[in-house]
Amino acid sequence: MTISSQPHRRLNPLTGEWLLVSPHRTQRPWQGKVESVATASLPHYDPACYLCPGNTRAGGEKNPAYDSTYVFVNDYASLLPDTQASESAINGLLVSSAERGICRVLCFSPRHDLTLARMDTGSIERVVDAWMQQYAELGAIDYINHVQIFENRGDTMGCSNPHPHGQIWANQTVPLLVEREGFYQEDYRRKKNCCMLCDYVTLELDRKERVVLENDTFAVVVPFWAVWPFETLLLPKMHISDIGKLEPAHKADLADAMRRLGIRYDNLFSTSFPYSMGIHQRPTDGKSHPHWHFHMHYYPPLLRSATVKKFMVGYEMLAQPQRDITPELAAERLRGCSERHYADPA
Repeated sequence: MTISSQPHRRLNPLTGEWLLVSPHRTQRPWQGKVESVATASLPHYDPACYLCPGNTRAGGEKNPAYDSTYVFVNDYASLLPDTQASESAINGLLVSSAERGICRVLCFSPRHDLTLARMDTGSIERVVDAWMQQYAELGAIDYINHVQIFENRGDTMGCSNPHPHGQIWANQTVPLLVEREGFYQEDYRRKKNCCMLCDYVTLELDRKERVVLENDTFAVVVPFWAVWPFETLLLPKMHISDIGKLEPAHKADLADAMRRLGIRYDNLFSTSFPYSMGIHQRPTDGKSHPHWHFHMHYYPPLLRSATVKKFMVGYEMLAQPQRDITPELAAERLRGCSERHYADPA
């Protein structure tokens, strides 16, 4: 079978889910929805922005005049620390359980006009330091069993403010997708007595088909089972279970990989590339979880250009995920992008 040219399925070993790949469909003409592209340049400081230093947030609190990263409790949190325990089950069909937790916002920079792709490596290292501190602090709370670190970049991904920031949601329970990845990683370790993602990154680096970039510590690949057109997986080459295990050299390499990937994304379609990015790592329930391998998912929606977005509809909502452009071709296109940002002066 030639998987580069005919329909086939691919298995995601992290979730146990199958993906349909239809590479022959890349030739079809596009007459679907075309997004508008935001072209206005942003100021260094916006007096109307509730995340800029010194400004008053929507909840009434005033930001300090911060000059690096800044963390605060989300004014409109999805999880609350004082939620009272309660459960309900009616006929095994109407089942609910109270969920306790903490939601925080992390401003990456005081500069309103930056993104991680436009920040220097040292500034991104300070973001990594903040993630490490938040993971340790929140994970140490007795009822917190999982800390989800993520960023929604761009209004296409539902981001309500362009100021560079991300979020940290700390849950009482381990969320569904993280629990599923943990199950399959543990199952792989039990059967093969080794780490799934250690084996996977070694295989990808050997084959080179889907590798986008690498440095001493990290590799970025378009995973074999990628659902989104230019989805990537950033993962360490050695076994690291969580962000708290990063050494100084690892932090610098993580910042380097994130910056270089961000520039390649922006250069792909000469736009500030939207995505949802998140860290998956060891739960904070007090167990060792030796099977867990730290990694970062990037899910960008753009398909053919800065104005054409992939939507999950029809077959994908009702049956299984499907993609046209192969992960190998997506990786080739990302590899071909410069690591000099398209907006930098010549």
